[in-house]
Amino acid sequence: MLHKSLLLLFVFCFGGCKPKPEDETPPPTPTLPVQVWTTSGDAVNRLYGKTIDFADGKDDRFSVIQVDTGQQFQAVEGFGYTLTGGSAMLLHQMDANARAALLQEFFGKSGTGIGVSYLRVSIGASDLDAEVFSYNDLPAGQTDPDLQQFSLSKDTLHLIPVLKEILAINPKIKIMGSPWSPPLWMKTNGSSIGGNLKPQYYATYAQYFVKYIQAMQAQGIALDAITPQNEPQHGGNNPSLVMSFVQQADFIKNHLGPAFQAAGIGTKIIVWDHNCDNPAYPLAILDDPAAKPFVAGSAFHLYAGDVSALSAVHDKHPDKGLYFTEQWTGSNSSFDGDLKWHLKNVIIGTMRNWSRVALEWNLANDPNFGPHTPGGCSQCRGAVTIDGSKATKNVSFYIVAQVSKFVPPGSVRIGSNLLVQLPNVAFRTPEGKTVLVVLNESAELQSFNIQAAGKWIVASLQGGTVGSFVW
Repeated sequence: MLHKSLLLLFVFCFGGCKPKPEDETPPPTPTLPVQVWTTSGDAVNRLYGKTIDFADGKDDRFSVIQVDTGQQFQAVEGFGYTLTGGSAMLLHQMDANARAALLQEFFGKSGTGIGVSYLRVSIGASDLDAEVFSYNDLPAGQTDPDLQQFSLSKDTLHLIPVLKEILAINPKIKIMGSPWSPPLWMKTNGSSIGGNLKPQYYATYAQYFVKYIQAMQAQGIALDAITPQNEPQHGGNNPSLVMSFVQQADFIKNHLGPAFQAAGIGTKIIVWDHNCDNPAYPLAILDDPAAKPFVAGSAFHLYAGDVSALSAVHDKHPDKGLYFTEQWTGSNSSFDGDLKWHLKNVIIGTMRNWSRVALEWNLANDPNFGPHTPGGCSQCRGAVTIDGSKATKNVSFYIVAQVSKFVPPGSVRIGSNLLVQLPNVAFRTPEGKTVLVVLNESAELQSFNIQAAGKWIVASLQGGTVGSFVW
């Protein structure tokens, strides 16, 4: 038997129940919050995360950063550092548990990991190794044109073991190799500093690269790309080599490119690998119809020139990639100054000028800014300072983290307009997220609107602060 109240309800609703007035308004559509991660110039906030809601509309008091998902530019290959031999040594000498935790912070993709996705290593020693070496060192007066004494033995001490631990965390990380100098017996001056590659050893040196790539592959380490020479117009470093664009074009088209082809090596050849003040160097090689087919792109540093040089090269050879491969933070510079300059130039500037990669310089140093070769950089500050098994994060950790944590390889740069004192760059990730990195380079609080795909965000950044907005 139906309860009396249920019977009355049945009779009342038989012809169709009408909703109560308060039910006539549908519930609001839930909006996903926007993730915001900030690092401030005063270092109070370091990759600090919070969420904010989308706004109902724009705030007319503030300017608008318009993000255009329909405007697409280059694909991103990765963000990261150079794992110098000195960095690898310091890491390898840490307690195993401390090292594993630190490597997870750099290369892990969840939790506290910042998802570093690209590394540069030196082919032989860089100036941030404890000593100068190549893979074919001989007593003075001896030569080895068949490279019978080629050996990776020095790299097996620290670099290769650390790379294997990194690859266990991120098997897809891309690695670029760059030499600072060939073996001394191949050089015109027989010195680790300066000199040129002897023409009679061009073919031998090409095989040196082949052997290096094959030997690393045998260790389970794939080289995605190489440059023929780090900073080929800087002969004063230790080690170093001077190589003109005529010499580099000759080496690539007549020796290195054909040697890679004959050995079935798919590793990219990237030219230049030096400052933005001389785009004529890579352009001369790319303009050479015999050299260009072997070249995948050009690499740049920014110790001189303007980052717009990358676009100058892109405009003439849009079929070739751009790579930003080095910029160091110094022992005498400030957290605030380095954060602003590097975010504006190394991250935002390079990406807005077609770079596929943005790399800071050395990953680690000791408390005395070592190790380094005699005459090598004595002021280069790593992303971390390692003292025994203690690691202290420095500014370049956060410079890279502001993008690497949110912009994985395969992301595409999309359109966004620049506002005064608010340089920015936007990306669309493979997962369909939008990421906008904004730097407030002024000393004062800046508020602004963000508009993308019909949605509005009203945001503020303190002076000298960078923010990564993810939605």
